[in-house]
Amino acid sequence: MPANLTAIALTSVRKTFRGVVAVEEASFEVERGEIFGLLGPNGAGKTTLLRLIMDIFRPDSGSIQVFGHPILSKDKERIGYLPEERGLYTRQKVQAVIEYLVQLKGVPQPQARVNTLFWLERLEMLDAKERKVLELSKGNQQKIQFIATVAANPEILLLDEPFSGLDPVNARALIQVIQELSAAGKTILLSTHQMNLVESLCRRVFMIHHGRQVLYGDLQAIQKAHSEKSVIVRSNANYSTCPFISQASANGRGTQIVLSEENQPRDLLAWLLESRAEVELFECAKTPLEDIFIRVAQR
Repeated sequence: MPANLTAIALTSVRKTFRGVVAVEEASFEVERGEIFGLLGPNGAGKTTLLRLIMDIFRPDSGSIQVFGHPILSKDKERIGYLPEERGLYTRQKVQAVIEYLVQLKGVPQPQARVNTLFWLERLEMLDAKERKVLELSKGNQQKIQFIATVAANPEILLLDEPFSGLDPVNARALIQVIQELSAAGKTILLSTHQMNLVESLCRRVFMIHHGRQVLYGDLQAIQKAHSEKSVIVRSNANYSTCPFISQASANGRGTQIVLSEENQPRDLLAWLLESRAEVELFECAKTPLEDIFIRVAQR
């Protein structure tokens, strides 16, 4: 990928702590303006990778580039980092905390206030601006921490479990904001173990387990390569007479059919047409990303 299109690039990165390997030979690139998924269970090495990118940790070997070069101190003002742990001054008022954190990124105080009020209103938290952080619910504290990350208008956002503590309504609102930021040209590296959310947000992913790469690349290509030959059909056909089926089970939308190894969905469709069955629905079933991850990780 050309350097001018790459926001983050890791090459053969390795990191150990007291002899314990946290990250082993990690290599991936994040394109400018994309929402990139960094996936894995708790303890897989995701947070370590984010801290390596932020230069909080230094790799034992390998290289990390941000904006086309090794990270410099001035680059950190162009990166917003949302840690998984709470990083707020809980006994201070919401607006004051956000403004202070935004100013640490080099934003002048008047502009920091404008940005803070804009984002408080955008995430429906304006009424809480004079309340102390500790008086807020866990979910609202997470929203405040997200605001503190984006209000300095960084070019790259590193988000570590950004949906932690959020109910479904607020999680959906945050997803919409993340999509808007990406559409505006922001590069977003989204670290999470919630793989269902990644499927709706990311085009490309890097999946890690015990510090090692499990899968990397285009999400649709990964799902296609690791999917079972499974289709969902709603029709009046008698599936017991079909020679192509190895398994059929009820599905909320019809019947989920797993085809024999040597057959393809087009074979089943041709059989349905030849049988003169009335077909209301016929679609290839996607294997959930979590199922793919578990299968490949165990292997």
